Amino acid sequence: MLDDRVTSVIAAVKRIPEERITLESTFEELGIDSLDGVEIVSELEEEFDISIPNEVAFEMRSVRDVVASLASALEGSAGDPAISET
Repeated sequence: MLDDRVTSVIAAVKRIPEERITLESTFEELGIDSLDGVEIVSELEEEFDISIPNEVAFEMRSVRDVVASLASALEGSAGDPAISET
């Protein structure tokens, strides 16, 4: 599932147990700072073979935000046209 893959990436970057991460988790709660955010975006781009523009990345403040943005991009919906496949 998409949320499992996102959780796995975040857990790997932050070196925290996946069980600690839920869709409701905010980046603040997980201790994700701006440098972690850049690394997470980079890893997500590689994992999903997409490009995430900075303006979209800056809007992601929770796991749910990330999953929703990626779901829109991967489904090809108009929900987040700024994300594109590479």
